[in-house]
Amino acid sequence: MTDRLSIAAHRTDVEMTQIVLPSHANNHGTVFGGQMAAWIDVCAAVSAQRFARKAVVTASMDEIHFVQPVRRGMVVILKARVNQAWGSSMEVGVRVEAEDPRTGDTAHCCTAYLTFVAINDDGKPSQAPILDTTGDELAQARADAAQERRDNRLEMRRKRRKSS
Repeated sequence: MTDRLSIAAHRTDVEMTQIVLPSHANNHGTVFGGQMAAWIDVCAAVSAQRFARKAVVTASMDEIHFVQPVRRGMVVILKARVNQAWGSSMEVGVRVEAEDPRTGDTAHCCTAYLTFVAINDDGKPSQAPILDTTGDELAQARADAAQERRDNRLEMRRKRRKSS
């Protein structure tokens, strides 16, 4: 038995909105990829901190998939949730949708996966809670997929070190 805190996946949900202003857009009238990455990082960090209940830092943004461009004037809706946790690290998934404010139509435009590390006051890694997916099939499926992505990340890291 462990005395680590257990937190239900849905308790880490975060929804954030942004309006794409001219300063966020490139010369094509679509949001800069770097701006979208920054919004994703903030949204994911809130989710990770909500889970860890302590400071967190971004360790990686290993996958970001731009599916559809987001135009100036649209509303960006970012939804984040912790997918899985291991020791001091956790994976947060972020789904981004774009809403046309004139019609209310929304479209999936981006997905990203980020790894965060919980830290203590000295900036050293600190134990994170256990992610509880009990009775939540979608949360369990996300946790399983996150574990697979982590295994792949660790294998790629091992291969890089071996070839260096």
